[in-house]
Amino acid sequence: MSEKKQQSFLREASHQIMAGGSAGLVEICLMHPLDVVKTRFQIQRGKSDPNSYKSLGDCFRTIFRNEGLIGFYKGILPPILAETPKRAVKFFTFEQYKKLLGFTPLSPGLALSVAGLGSGLTEAVVVNPFEVVKVSLQANRDAFAVQPSTFAQARLIISANGFGLKGLNKGLTSTLGRHGVFNMIYFGFYFNVKDMIPASQDPSLEFLRKFAIGLTSGTISSCVNIPFDVAKSRIQGPQPVPGEIKYRTCFQTMVLVYREEGYLALYKGLIPKIMRLGPGGAVMLLVYEYAYGWLQKNW
Repeated sequence: MSEKKQQSFLREASHQIMAGGSAGLVEICLMHPLDVVKTRFQIQRGKSDPNSYKSLGDCFRTIFRNEGLIGFYKGILPPILAETPKRAVKFFTFEQYKKLLGFTPLSPGLALSVAGLGSGLTEAVVVNPFEVVKVSLQANRDAFAVQPSTFAQARLIISANGFGLKGLNKGLTSTLGRHGVFNMIYFGFYFNVKDMIPASQDPSLEFLRKFAIGLTSGTISSCVNIPFDVAKSRIQGPQPVPGEIKYRTCFQTMVLVYREEGYLALYKGLIPKIMRLGPGGAVMLLVYEYAYGWLQKNW
């Protein structure tokens, strides 16, 4: 009996991991250009920055003019390498935390949010080194042909600062905050609201119902967690004065940005972030659900 249970768990886990990995890969390939634009906005330091973009359209035009179409895909290799394990971890750990929380006195709705928080914190630990490399590549405004490769950039970071909180794991607390808050709202909102709105028998309407809930979930999560995202980009990106560390920790960075640039600076990059993670959040959940359902039936 125990052997059957173990086989059942491994089968279910493999389905969750494969469906989660597929969801992440599809989302990153579709939405990465908006992530580049978001990062560029977050690392610029107000109007005094000589490289400041005037608007979202100006950012798109400047990147395309100076760096070409491929400039929108700078730093894509780290997330592609990370997306399969990252999203696999995201969805697999969410399902496992959800099961464990079923044995606690928490209400089902709250348990979904807490499971999301746990999955986000776990995901952040896995993904942070990839994020450090990605942000440093995205911040580079040189033409794609002359910038260092992903692996060369990673070696440069490790040789200069090692694997710790000053090197490949720089900005870990901000990444924990970003992913923990996002997943807490993302999963909690999606599954609670999905249970409230009746399912449709029409496959097209059912797809639209899930897409609309996923879109709203990704949008709200993005609006709430973006101060952590700005802090992460400032810590992991190039410092204003080379060789001098200005942005050190998550909340110190938030306070500094607020004092020097105002509270709206904590929401820099919000529009491209919503443009990416609103539909991207819906895409991920739908790909996960449909892929998981297909795997359950066919494998």
